Amino acid sequence: MSVAATVPPVANTSTFASLRVANFRRFFIGQSISQVGNWLTVLAQSLLILHLTGSGFAVGLLTAALCGPVLLFGPMAGLIADRVDKRKLLIGVQSAAMVQSLLLALVAFSDDPSIPAIFVLAFMGGVLTALDNPARRSIVVEMVPVESVNNAVSINSALMTGSRIIGPAIAGGLIATVGYGWCFLIDGISYIAVLIAFARMNPAEFRRAEAPAPGKGQVRAGLRYVRNEPVLWVPLVMATIIGTFTFNFSVVLPLLVVDSFGGTDTTFTTLLSVLSIGSFVSALALGRRAVVPLRHVWVAAAAFGVSMLGLAAAPSMAIAYPIAVLIGASSIAFMVSSTAIVQLNADPSMRGRVLALQAMVFLGTTPIGGPILGAICEWIDPRAGVALGAVAALVAAAYGWSRDPDRITPRLYRSAPAA
Repeated sequence: MSVAATVPPVANTSTFASLRVANFRRFFIGQSISQVGNWLTVLAQSLLILHLTGSGFAVGLLTAALCGPVLLFGPMAGLIADRVDKRKLLIGVQSAAMVQSLLLALVAFSDDPSIPAIFVLAFMGGVLTALDNPARRSIVVEMVPVESVNNAVSINSALMTGSRIIGPAIAGGLIATVGYGWCFLIDGISYIAVLIAFARMNPAEFRRAEAPAPGKGQVRAGLRYVRNEPVLWVPLVMATIIGTFTFNFSVVLPLLVVDSFGGTDTTFTTLLSVLSIGSFVSALALGRRAVVPLRHVWVAAAAFGVSMLGLAAAPSMAIAYPIAVLIGASSIAFMVSSTAIVQLNADPSMRGRVLALQAMVFLGTTPIGGPILGAICEWIDPRAGVALGAVAALVAAAYGWSRDPDRITPRLYRSAPAA
């Protein structure tokens, strides 16, 4: 189905061009509310486990429970996203996520919160994330015309990082005053907004790709496709390295703040909010680009690594806060650039599977790195865990630089997929 037949053309001349598309605007509003609630749960889960166990390794295991299902079920989830109506799939997934958050609230409100129950519900949340991620990211591409895809990706990233500014600030206040349970309860209620948004969308305006034909080997076909496309393969390899050792913020940052700087839960949520300010500004600045070269990805990875080294060496929170702004800006630049390259260059019929692979390497590798980093932070020093993440980002940047065809034959990867 052609773009012209479904989505009205939108000139990509402003930072917020994609918001002129009604379906994307509804999606943005619903996600703006729901993602703030999601960050309440993300922060409250990690801090509750740290409070109950006092163990960095336990926080790493929680991260593994949350992200492990993305690694286990990611390829199949991507195939499901390619085959079914993404809007209906997301309505079902978001409804189940609401139930999961409300169950977490019941556990947290109890006199003796059950650690096993928290881990089981975290795993349930991970399964839902595995289903949600490729479908949600694919549907963003289907909502807007081709020339606005990068703008939509950047706005969506700004939304995510904006919620990471507001969510931790609210979570810190709630935890300090009324406890962890209210974070989960408010998150559960916030899903109503995104469910209303999906219900009010006009499916006829989506720019849908043809579903893959039923048959065996569809998951393997997606893997072969990515491996044979360097424009997709190189960013995914870089994301695998960085996702494993550098993006484990929920593991290393609480331990760095508490153990190395002598801070509190509120200090941690403040650091995360400051980091997210850098991410938010960076995401908005990136939204005006229509074409993305691979150079942007490896330069962002290098800046990410250098910033993380600075955080590992920071002598105080006063120095850590401005460095966190740089970490936020460089990390989101890496995510937005690599995501845009993948979304713009993936064949539409393969997009769900390709984005599922990207989710696997961004999130699904966390169960591998999370416990390792948690153990390093607990048994050696949190600064060592941060430094390991910094080195990993620099290694990824070096790999991207060495595989960048623009260094040999200058060119830009095509800015739009086949309609």
